[in-house]
Amino acid sequence: MVAKTLFGFEDLLANELTQLGAQKVKKGVRNVTFYGDKGFMYKCNLGLRTAIKILKPIASFKVVNEADLYDKIYKIKWEDYVDYKGTIAINSTVHSTVFNHSQYISLKAKDAIVDRFRALKGERPSIDLKFPDLKINIHIDKLFCNVSLDSSGESLHKRGYKTATNIAPINEVLAAGLIMLSGWDGQSDLLDPMCGSGTILIEAAMIACNIPPNLLRNEFAFEKWTDWDVDLFEKIENSLLEKTRDFHHNIYGIDKAPSAVTKAIENVKNANLESFISIRHDDYFKTSKSNTDFLHIIFNPPYGERLEINMEELYGNIGNTLKRNYSNSNAWFITSNVEALKYVGLRPSRKIKLFNAKLESTFVKYEVYDGSKKAKKNL
Repeated sequence: MVAKTLFGFEDLLANELTQLGAQKVKKGVRNVTFYGDKGFMYKCNLGLRTAIKILKPIASFKVVNEADLYDKIYKIKWEDYVDYKGTIAINSTVHSTVFNHSQYISLKAKDAIVDRFRALKGERPSIDLKFPDLKINIHIDKLFCNVSLDSSGESLHKRGYKTATNIAPINEVLAAGLIMLSGWDGQSDLLDPMCGSGTILIEAAMIACNIPPNLLRNEFAFEKWTDWDVDLFEKIENSLLEKTRDFHHNIYGIDKAPSAVTKAIENVKNANLESFISIRHDDYFKTSKSNTDFLHIIFNPPYGERLEINMEELYGNIGNTLKRNYSNSNAWFITSNVEALKYVGLRPSRKIKLFNAKLESTFVKYEVYDGSKKAKKNL
């Protein structure tokens, strides 16, 4: 199988897969390949935090032109995977000089599949791009073609808890990956001082309690497959639920927009995590730590991409607030505005290159000590 992920999360995903029990785990770029049975495929869709999709390859071959592609797609025993009265959708990605139009590849593959069914059954499956019985993924790299079944359906970042979002919501998989990259292990309080619709808070609570991230999803694509095993799925679901754990710290969210606070509270409620997360309407720049205990801070400040912001002032205030009011903290945040980082006035102890959607971004860490040289130098 192939688990797809975001750039920079390959190590995290490989580690998650290994912990779940995957065999022959191998990292690629934005993907990790592995082996497992049908139950393990269910387990991956339910339990992986940093995966976007789980693909099950069914054929791979060399293709030299469109006629060759048609012939080889035609030869696949599609009747094993979908009924002739069913529905299909095909998604193609192409990195090749011979094949250069992904939609045309999808069309050619569709012709081959329906022609096979017409020859065998006299009837053919229809196309349903939104809710197909079988979602097919075709990937051509140079002259090498992989044909896979998409076991997930909608992207796995769509967890099912988010009914309300703000202007620039963070992707759930990105949020989970940031928390994991930051090294937070649920052994201290966590604060998101610009929490928006609450995604980081919710993903953090699920990590802390080891709650499977996709329990609330309405459906997975494999539920429409001919070999769907509801009893096995429920068994896997229950085995993951048995591994949840207690969490003895607090997760806090702050936002200065009342509408964001309302949305975050609603999403936390949808995720059934109200007992672990508290959210309040406040301006982070006017707040301070309530105790001397170590605090883990993680957030996604505005970048100026979709919101008009004075970057010098915003990032200067972030640094000043950390230095003055949040000693004994590790603060992590992601930004696509690398220039603005110089206004923070603290030296980052780590920088990790990532992407937020299509924006090349940096995930930075600041260690804030009480009376440290770093803090004194910048006061």
